[in-house]
Amino acid sequence: MPEVREITSDATSAATGGVIAASVPAADDPLLDAYSRAVIGAAERVSAAVLNLEVHQPAEPGRVLDPRFPNQARGHGSGFLFTPDGFILTNSHVVHNASKIEATLTDGRRFQADLVGDDPETDLAVVRIEGTNLSPAPLGDSQSLRVGQLVIAIGNPYGFQCTVTAGVVSALGRSLRSGGGRLISNVIQTDAALNPGNSGGPLVNSQGQVVGVNTAIILPAQGICFAIAVNTAKFVAGRLIRDGKVRRSFIGVAGQDVPLQRRLVRLNGLEAESGVLVVSVEAQSPAEKAGLLEGDVIVAYDDRVVTGIDTLHQLLTDDKVGVKSSLTVLRRGEKRVLELIPQESARRENRR
Repeated sequence: MPEVREITSDATSAATGGVIAASVPAADDPLLDAYSRAVIGAAERVSAAVLNLEVHQPAEPGRVLDPRFPNQARGHGSGFLFTPDGFILTNSHVVHNASKIEATLTDGRRFQADLVGDDPETDLAVVRIEGTNLSPAPLGDSQSLRVGQLVIAIGNPYGFQCTVTAGVVSALGRSLRSGGGRLISNVIQTDAALNPGNSGGPLVNSQGQVVGVNTAIILPAQGICFAIAVNTAKFVAGRLIRDGKVRRSFIGVAGQDVPLQRRLVRLNGLEAESGVLVVSVEAQSPAEKAGLLEGDVIVAYDDRVVTGIDTLHQLLTDDKVGVKSSLTVLRRGEKRVLELIPQESARRENRR
């Protein structure tokens, strides 16, 4: 049997038989109390908005998972109310191709939910329930997040309803590839524990404001989890509610938000101190044809200031498809204007 040792202090080991109990210095008590109050307050503010989603989807041919529903596969996920009239944000991969969605609130109320629209390109979806006395979660600003900031995840991992985990923002500006093949940019990395079933649940700050939509984990790693930024979710949800889908133009760039040196801002007469660093350019894309290079920093699109990837996404709307547009970039510290013609972004369902 392997030997198990506890760390001891030489000064006290003899008096305690060689073993002492770990203790928290009294000076740290106020800090731990403040941390606990922050987590408790955020959970209490948001939990009433979190739902458990039970989703029925067509089963794969020849695969029967439940004899009661021979032609259907069932899965679970999370979602949260973001309006008082029953609109719910969740992940596209949770509800995509759903034939039936049942939503359960933490107070036990159960609803039939309707799919308003889903966007596999950002792994976001909106569903809706009809009910009264609904408590939506307040939406925050993911642009204001900082690495190391406290965040709380709420969801239904493995069906354990309204489970709360806490951690920090591990990194910002990450990229994930969606089920449709497109890179989702500006993703939040956190070590708040997520498990299957957490997908679609809210990631909130210490004020109880939603800053992200929990979407993915890396297995078998521990503490590497991801959430779609809420600023992206706000834009996508608005389009899904209005049109049922998100039509967007496509230029073929993957990027991330970067700050700009004040010297470059003044030298080039820029209106903002941030932009989009081009990480990669897709072959045969409008961006490649226009001469965009990796390492360029996009600062404007059609004379509209681009402060980050969310801004660029919002500018790449359906009315830009086939229309000659200007893209202003910084290349080696100098401002250049490129001309490109965006294409329509096609949904690649076969890649899901």
